[in-house]
Amino acid sequence: MRLNDPWVLGLLLLVPLVVSLRRTAPDAALRYPVLGALIGAAGPGLRGRTKWRWAIPALRLGAAICLIGALARPQGGIAASRVVAEGIDIMLAVDVSSSMLAEDFTLDGKRANRLAAVKAVVADFISGRGGGDRVGLVLFAARPYTQCPLTLDHGWLQTNLERAEIGMIEDGTAVGSALAAAVGRLEASDAKSKIVILLTDGQNNAGKVGPLTAAEAATALGYRVYTIGAGTRGLAPFPARDIFGNRVYQPMPVDIDETALRKIAEETGGRYFRATDTESLEDIYAEIDTLEKSPHAGLHYREYRELYPWLLIPAVVFLGSEIVLSRTLLRVLP
Repeated sequence: MRLNDPWVLGLLLLVPLVVSLRRTAPDAALRYPVLGALIGAAGPGLRGRTKWRWAIPALRLGAAICLIGALARPQGGIAASRVVAEGIDIMLAVDVSSSMLAEDFTLDGKRANRLAAVKAVVADFISGRGGGDRVGLVLFAARPYTQCPLTLDHGWLQTNLERAEIGMIEDGTAVGSALAAAVGRLEASDAKSKIVILLTDGQNNAGKVGPLTAAEAATALGYRVYTIGAGTRGLAPFPARDIFGNRVYQPMPVDIDETALRKIAEETGGRYFRATDTESLEDIYAEIDTLEKSPHAGLHYREYRELYPWLLIPAVVFLGSEIVLSRTLLRVLP
């Protein structure tokens, strides 16, 4: 819906002025007091009509508002075409090495390992993306594995994310190879904007491609890479079993190669983030979501129908009622 001549609504500013002038005008009154006795003799019916005198200016006011609204020519769209803006292609690279078992994050107020927290936060990130964004998922440990190629089916992507488990790939941390795999998946895309969000809690110790080499490839292709280091600072509680089979926690040092992750981000025009807990991890993905917002699809109307008759009809009714009542039931003696 739109107004073809919205400037006409400026006339509404004159309506209160007219009403105020009407109120300050002298009321019609009897010039000859001698007739007061005659009106009094007419009984309470005639005197009671005076309490309804407000109806005449109210009807006149309603008619004026409706007429001004009609002059603005409200219109409703009847023929539309959907304009689909091109979305962003996003590859998520998530570390599933054994170090992600460290339980220095929380979920619902309970201790949780890093992968569980990452899966929950990434799931929310995917849910918040627009329908035009294609998102894919690469899991990595000693080698990368494409868990889900770029897809518009975010529900299917969520299912594949849920299936990610530690131990499904031989242990290690191939940061460079994971980034190269994500870049390779984006290369076949024709989207104008392509990004990689890579999360790890360690440093590159496996794979055939170095992190900076993969970053150079991403830069050459024009892809931005956001890197996230996940893990508390210092020591993290790592689950283990004692000699009796009881679950215990051992303090393990957090070994994130922040220098390499920061260089990858700087080389590609992205940013590096450090997530030390679930809250900061949520903030990071929320910030990336804001930085990489894609335009939304919408309807563009080409033809409109006039809606002003729907305002003219009540205007005519108000005016007709005002004329009839002012000459009959609410007639004022001169």
